[in-house]
Amino acid sequence: MKEDKLTQIAGQFIDIEQVDRVSPLGEGFINDTFLIYPKAEGQSKLLLQRKNKNIFINIPAMMENINLVTKHLKTKIKAQGGDPEREVLTLVTAKDGKFYYMDEADDYWTACLFIEPHQVIETVDNSSIAYSGGKGVGRFQAMLADFEGELTDILPGFHDIKFRFDQWDKVLAEDRVGRKAEVLEEIEWIESRRAEMLDYWKLVEEGQIPRRITHNDTKISNILFDLEGDVLCMIDLDTVSQSPASNDFGDAIRSYSNTAVEDEPDLSKVSMNLERYREFTRGYLEEAGSFLNEKELEYLPFSAKYITYEQVLRFLMDYIDGDRYYKTKSEDHNLVRTRSQYKLLQSMEEQYAEMQQLTKEFVS
Repeated sequence: MKEDKLTQIAGQFIDIEQVDRVSPLGEGFINDTFLIYPKAEGQSKLLLQRKNKNIFINIPAMMENINLVTKHLKTKIKAQGGDPEREVLTLVTAKDGKFYYMDEADDYWTACLFIEPHQVIETVDNSSIAYSGGKGVGRFQAMLADFEGELTDILPGFHDIKFRFDQWDKVLAEDRVGRKAEVLEEIEWIESRRAEMLDYWKLVEEGQIPRRITHNDTKISNILFDLEGDVLCMIDLDTVSQSPASNDFGDAIRSYSNTAVEDEPDLSKVSMNLERYREFTRGYLEEAGSFLNEKELEYLPFSAKYITYEQVLRFLMDYIDGDRYYKTKSEDHNLVRTRSQYKLLQSMEEQYAEMQQLTKEFVS
């Protein structure tokens, strides 16, 4: 996108005369992200995002969800003597007072304060970061445990495996780009575990595992750390909703315990690090253990397998469907992701008994 166009959009959130430049930031799977640099010395930079309207079909409701959650968190952090501008995202309204700006192409743009200094960690290479991250995710959930009201479900079925299987079955039946025949082994990976995943989800449907306010995308890169390695806050709150707390735990383990990046092509580098699992679990339960029920605690280890399995399914499904959901860097990128995540799942399965035992150590 041209610089003058980005400047015009940035001018919807701050005085356009104060915009120095707007530069791309990162390579997100879903949204396009930019950084607004102001001319005034000492003025905060803004994080600008073009939300993916093909995925988020109700962006105004999504932004209201984020507003409600961040307001609740800021109140809690102020009461605890913390810094609400560094420990929670701060939304910036557009000129019309809304938490988004819609341009002439009907694209939605949002802005928030850019928190600095900070560091983003793509992979965990030590147990102390895993422990710190566990406390961060647990604290996020604990502070929202008394949230009153309902959030809009802006991604129906996001971690609902029954919903994913409905999508999966349709994609396999259609085989719109003719790729199914080349991934029959990978398809069997999904089918052979279908029953146990449905058994878990039944516990959610029955309410034995309740729905709570959760982040729903707790990979390590969605947490900001300070320069000492302590958690600042959760970011990328687009997916915040009501779902099992174990979803956040499982997705974090998928990220924190992986010895490689999510799309590592060299499978010999991919495994689940049990010590990182232990330390994340220890940190998480120090913060969240007080409000989780017995069934939630029992199924924490399984949730890591569940979320990792779901990601294998989603990457493979997108590959078979012609790469219509995730951004890709090559024709086989989603297949590389599929195989890498499956190797991680296998490593979890091999160490599952140890995961269960370690979790019990921290359940008071």
